[in-house]
Amino acid sequence: MGNTTIDINESSIKNFIESLRPEDPDIRKKLDFGYSYDGKTAILYEIRPFWDNPEEILNIEFAKIRFYKSRKEWNLYWMRASGKWQLYGPFPKSTYIEKIINVIKEDEYGCFFG
Repeated sequence: MGNTTIDINESSIKNFIESLRPEDPDIRKKLDFGYSYDGKTAILYEIRPFWDNPEEILNIEFAKIRFYKSRKEWNLYWMRASGKWQLYGPFPKSTYIEKIINVIKEDEYGCFFG
């Protein structure tokens, strides 16, 4: 069996990213959202053109969700201004990816969407 099926965790991440994406294709050229997922780590990012070179596209990472199989838990990280990932102190881990996604969505402290 190939890797063509999306697992339940990736489905949750994909649905969240889809909910963030602007509907208007013209706006998507200026601001969009995407993710990468390898089965244990998801990276969520903004997609936008470089400010002084619209031909150059940037992927600006804002959240990382990592699954630790031994502990059966997801850890949530945010991108510091220094460019380093840091465990998200207010809600660092959960056994449910949906709870992690809700924390990102609510962004109570402005760590993910500023």
